[in-house]
Amino acid sequence: MIRSLTLAALLAPTLVMSAAAVPAAAQAQAQAPTPMPWGAISGTRLDVVATGEVMRVPDIARIGAGVVTQAPTATAAIAQNARQMASMRAALRAAGIADRDIQTSTISLQPEYRYVENQSPVLTGYRAINEVSVRFRDIADTGRILDALVAQGANQINGPMLSLDKPEEAMNEARTAALTSARARAELYARQLGKRVGRILSISEAGGFHAPPQPMMQAMARDAASTKIDPGEQAVSVSLSVSFELN
Repeated sequence: MIRSLTLAALLAPTLVMSAAAVPAAAQAQAQAPTPMPWGAISGTRLDVVATGEVMRVPDIARIGAGVVTQAPTATAAIAQNARQMASMRAALRAAGIADRDIQTSTISLQPEYRYVENQSPVLTGYRAINEVSVRFRDIADTGRILDALVAQGANQINGPMLSLDKPEEAMNEARTAALTSARARAELYARQLGKRVGRILSISEAGGFHAPPQPMMQAMARDAASTKIDPGEQAVSVSLSVSFELN
């Protein structure tokens, strides 16, 4: 009996220590920092919208050039139109315009009627329209080319539309300017709040190439030959929505 009590007494401290160790480990585990979920922030979120803009001189002009013909019959109107359009296309190629810069934009044939009150409309003939979109890679040559078109029968001119051939480089400059502006605005808010600008949480682009209103030119024959195009400048702008973390 004495031996049994002694053995129990020797084992008791061990059992007590083990029991005490379990709550300590559980308590240490409960106090370990919990990782923040993805996307969570520890500071203040600031959303900023900023725009970057650069100016460029347009290097591409597009016009619509075509022929409008009228004749008593549809066949005659189309035939006459086709002859004048063939001469006009030849003039474009002679002026150095590549085939890739000439694209058909409109072909139509419409009946013409004479209307008299209380009488049925009377067919008087047909109107044929054929128009191509022409891209000029040298804006300075536009007047000379228009002169050649009119000399070969073009009697309908629409445009021009001025643009940049490769706007991506200018857009990248605008993006950089927009991001710089967004960060500067975030710094201003941070100073006022006694904080500092931390990481960027998100960024999205909402903008692109914006051209100013284009001068519209609608000319018939003699007026088109003397037209001069001034390219001026165009704004290339990009707007960014940027979210910052302020700490």
